[in-house]
Amino acid sequence: MELMGGQGHSFRLISMADGRMMKNWLKRFSGWRNGFVRRRRGTKLLIGLITWAALFFFVHLREAPVEILKLHSRAKHRVVAPIDFEFPDHKGTAILQQESMRDIGIIYQISPQELDDRRFQLDDRFLQDQSWRSVLPEATFEELYQSGNAIKNLLSEARFANVRTLQRLASLNLFSPNYRPLPANFDGHQVVFPTEFWAQIQKTLTQEEAYYKASCISYILRYFQHISWSLEKAPMTQKALKQLVKVTIPPKMSKMLEGTRILEEGDLVTQYHVEVLTAMKKVLAKHRKLWNIFTCLSNLCLALLILCLGGGYLRINHPHIFSSPSKLSLFVSIVILTMLIAKSTEYLVAHHASHLLSIIRYPLFIPFAALLLSLLLNMEVALLTTCLMTIVFGMALAVDALRFITINLVAGMVTILASRQLRRRKEVFVVYGKSWASCFPVLLIFNFLQHQCWDHHTLYDGISTFFFLMLTAILVVGILPIFESIFHLITDMTLIEYMDPSNELLRRLSIEAPGTYQHCLVVGSIAEAAAQAIGANGLFCRVSALYHDIGKLSHPHYFTENQLGGFNIHQLLTPSESAHVIISHVDDGETLARRHGLPEDFIHVIQEHHGTTLVYYFFCRQVEQTEGDVDAVDEEDYRYKGPAPRSKESAIIMIADTVEAASRSLEDVNEDALSELVDRLVGERLEDGQFSECALTFKEFETVKHTMVKMLAVARHLRIKYPAPLP
Repeated sequence: MELMGGQGHSFRLISMADGRMMKNWLKRFSGWRNGFVRRRRGTKLLIGLITWAALFFFVHLREAPVEILKLHSRAKHRVVAPIDFEFPDHKGTAILQQESMRDIGIIYQISPQELDDRRFQLDDRFLQDQSWRSVLPEATFEELYQSGNAIKNLLSEARFANVRTLQRLASLNLFSPNYRPLPANFDGHQVVFPTEFWAQIQKTLTQEEAYYKASCISYILRYFQHISWSLEKAPMTQKALKQLVKVTIPPKMSKMLEGTRILEEGDLVTQYHVEVLTAMKKVLAKHRKLWNIFTCLSNLCLALLILCLGGGYLRINHPHIFSSPSKLSLFVSIVILTMLIAKSTEYLVAHHASHLLSIIRYPLFIPFAALLLSLLLNMEVALLTTCLMTIVFGMALAVDALRFITINLVAGMVTILASRQLRRRKEVFVVYGKSWASCFPVLLIFNFLQHQCWDHHTLYDGISTFFFLMLTAILVVGILPIFESIFHLITDMTLIEYMDPSNELLRRLSIEAPGTYQHCLVVGSIAEAAAQAIGANGLFCRVSALYHDIGKLSHPHYFTENQLGGFNIHQLLTPSESAHVIISHVDDGETLARRHGLPEDFIHVIQEHHGTTLVYYFFCRQVEQTEGDVDAVDEEDYRYKGPAPRSKESAIIMIADTVEAASRSLEDVNEDALSELVDRLVGERLEDGQFSECALTFKEFETVKHTMVKMLAVARHLRIKYPAPLP
């Protein structure tokens, strides 16, 4: 009794200890779960704040809503100045420049040939007549020679013009000492310079730091001042002066008063009107008061409204995206990137390439986001986002809102619909080609509204839309691999690339483990049909199934489909060793997949295609060796590590893998036998809890089983036996 009481007391202590341990474990698990939930909520909150800020700046920093009309087009409505502003009057400026250039008269210079002749005559006189030595007893011939050169250089640089020209140069700060008034005795060819002219020459030279003496200068000037000099025109100097005068004239600014009519409906748009509208747009942009408290508050509320609409839609209709920080980040990244491209293009065109405003009337930004969302998320999300983004872009960009929304909505919808069968990267250009073709009917509709069918602006619109979509295609092809890598996604284009038989792993599998390779091909075919029957990703099932057994490359001959000659190597191993080799092909496959850079979703299929099932054959053999004592065998040693399938596609591949291998053991292959086999195997997996996390419904299970029976019946059909040859 004491012993029993002691044992009971001990049992209660153990139970209490176990209870405390369980409570502590549950408490730690609950804390970990709550922390994980809080982190996910914090991440989503951060994503929401970033999106809100991006939307605010996108709708807030918009250009002034002034339509820059096409040159030589007809105004569609009356245009009136909303405020007082000044604009550069290029026509008036050109008139001022022309008149100022006319103020520059003919520029004259002393004939260079005559200067050379007079200089030569002076030197010859000094050599022939030595009387200068008595007049200038302290001077040398070298000093006289240098003085002559200095006088010649000053005379060659001298320019002569009328008084009006000199006054105009002085008013523009272009006057220099080289410019001198024309003497009154100039007859158009010859002139005798007055005494004041030579006195100024002498003063200029004697002020310079030169070694020649003033007496030498005076002596030579007395010889020159009685000569009648020939003047000729200096056209190059006159042209250069006119250009200087032209560039010094500031632009003429004309004032436009508030309420002044700029254009009436139907008026022909001239270059003058384009300049006035461009200037008005710049002035309006400066007077918008962007950082006024009420302006900011209104745009913050608008951005919040857009954010709530988009977030509410995702939460209700696509909870798998809303609850996944990774997918939500992908969605937001595509939207923000599209907004950044649109706003950058608007800024560059408006501020640095305004001449393109009349050509780029309908920029196409929405097809970029439409295709990325369709490929990386799904078509339904892409369709709604396209509609919402088109409206927001039409409101926030300085464009003709109605026409911009119309053409971008059509192009975006066509892009999404054309991307359904997108399988190769080069087909991106085909998709955008179809989108471009859909723009032409829209452009014709715009023309019909203006009571015309075709004009040269329609051609410009077609070229500009082609340019936008071509750049978009190049950008999408380049950016898709980046998004796939960052967010661990696989597009159909990537899947098609992994189907290539020349892939190193598939090539090795076909050579080193041909039976396994054939098994993978059949499993992929069966899984694809079953997935398509329930609306899952059939292409992913087909491609990932090709790689699900690559771990068998480590020991291919340990698997019956690769054993030739009837010898089974497992006859040399214990059941435990055999089970270990069989189970290890999952870990080996994961290692091989990571080494070759296979997508993470492929690795999940490799890990999950056996789940945590039991290697039943070798487990039974081990039980036989223990004389039927099941408790003597640790069942966990004979189970795969898992995890169990966590997606519909992974579960379908598990079923296809199981039933394809088991169907090879059937002697009589018919639909009834296959149906019984599939029902039994799927039932066993269900009872074992292998499908508790894959979200397959009972109806989908029935569809999957029915499809697989049909596919296996085709794959395992028997041919008729031909009779033996007649003797």
